[in-house]
Amino acid sequence: MGGRKLYLKLQPFMKLHGIKLGRDGLFNLLAAHYLLIRRRKRYIQTTQSLHRFKKYPNQIINFTPTGPNQLWVSDITYWDIAGKYWYISLITDAYSHKIVGYQLAQSLEAIESIQALQMALSTLKSTESHFNLIHHSDRGTQYCSNAYVKLLEAYQIQISMNNNGDPLENAVAERVNGIIKEEYLANYQVSSIQEAKEILQKVVKLYNDDRPHMSISNLTPNQVHHASTTVKTDRLWKNYYQKNLELVNLLQD
Repeated sequence: MGGRKLYLKLQPFMKLHGIKLGRDGLFNLLAAHYLLIRRRKRYIQTTQSLHRFKKYPNQIINFTPTGPNQLWVSDITYWDIAGKYWYISLITDAYSHKIVGYQLAQSLEAIESIQALQMALSTLKSTESHFNLIHHSDRGTQYCSNAYVKLLEAYQIQISMNNNGDPLENAVAERVNGIIKEEYLANYQVSSIQEAKEILQKVVKLYNDDRPHMSISNLTPNQVHHASTTVKTDRLWKNYYQKNLELVNLLQD
C-alpha cells in the first residue's frame, strides 16, 4: 500500500493516541526504514499474440465507465516462487477496481484464464443481458481462443483488445497486477500450489475489502462496487514532494 493511503488509514489511530506526524514526516520515517514500495520491472512475458485466432479492435478508447459491470479488464501476471513461475489470471472491474475473477495456475493454457472468467461471470445476474459490458484484454492466445470468445459471446459481452501491445491501453489491469504482486504476494513464503491458491484467495479478499484507491475517492473496491446507490468518485492524487523524488514513491493509485 502506498504511503498516502497508509497515512489516511493511520490518522484515526494517531489522533486517538495523540501522535502528531504529518504526511512528509511519515514518508521520511518510511524511507529511513526502507519501507517505501519500489515498483519492480516486469521480466517474464505472459502474452503470446502471434497466433491464428481472430484479434478484436480496441473499443474502449476514450471510454469511461460510469458504474460497475460496464468494463472488465483482464491480464495475466506471474508469481515468482523460489525460482518457479506460476501465473495469475485476473479480471478487474474498471469502475470499482474490484477483482471479480482470478485463477492461479502452473501454465499459461487458455483453460486457466477461462476459470477466472467463469468466476467473474458467476457474479452477474443470470436474468439480464450484458451486451453493455465490455471485456478488454491484450491479444494473447488465452483471450483470443475459441473457448474464451465463445463464453463471452454466450453472455452477450462485447470484446475489446489492445491495438498494439502498449500496456497503457490496459492500465487498470496492469496497475492491479502490480498491487497484488508487490503489496501483498511478495511478503509470502509458499511451498505448494494449494497453499498458493489459498493465499491468493485471502489476498484478493483483503484487497477488495480493505485497499483504498485514490482514483475512487480513497474508497475500497467493494464499497464502490456494491454501493446501493451511485457513488460519486473523484481522482484525489496530486504530485506532492517534487523535491524529494528519490525517497517518495509516486505511484498514484
